[in-house]
Amino acid sequence: MKATGIVRRIDDLGRVVIPKEIRRTMRIREGDPLEIYTSRDGEVIFKKYSLLGGVEDFAADLCETMSRSTGSICAVTDRDTIIAVAGGAKRELMGKRISPELEQVMESRKIYQHSTGTAPLPVADGADKLHACVAAPILAEGDLLGLVLFIGSDAAVPAGEPEFKLAQTIAAFLGRHMEG
Repeated sequence: MKATGIVRRIDDLGRVVIPKEIRRTMRIREGDPLEIYTSRDGEVIFKKYSLLGGVEDFAADLCETMSRSTGSICAVTDRDTIIAVAGGAKRELMGKRISPELEQVMESRKIYQHSTGTAPLPVADGADKLHACVAAPILAEGDLLGLVLFIGSDAAVPAGEPEFKLAQTIAAFLGRHMEG
């Protein structure tokens, strides 16, 4: 755990303000759910809560199936990090924070497909050679939960209609799964 040197007081309603600098670095937005943990040493720990948490194994199985059917690298993200990868690049991508560009695509709530002649969209910080070919947002009851991705290398051919439809279908399926 890293000390920040920032001290905040709890108000009479039990609230504490998380400083803007910490919210920005940790990508905590207004309305984001936080999980609260306590330790035996008297520590109170806030952790970003992932609505897709607990479905990592299921998402990994879906990625594996998509990868086998298409021969592509496939991934599922929550709102911040990549939670499942199949088809290669697992070491470079698993658990990594998604790029700000991919976060913007997710926030648009529209499916993205890379087209020839446009700048590639990086998938994660530090994975420069990998870019998103298709990114489909996962929505459940209007809430944005993450993305379904088809990923290519710099030399890869952009994804076609089958990958576009498959990403769209899996994202809708995961959204419905989370609602039920």
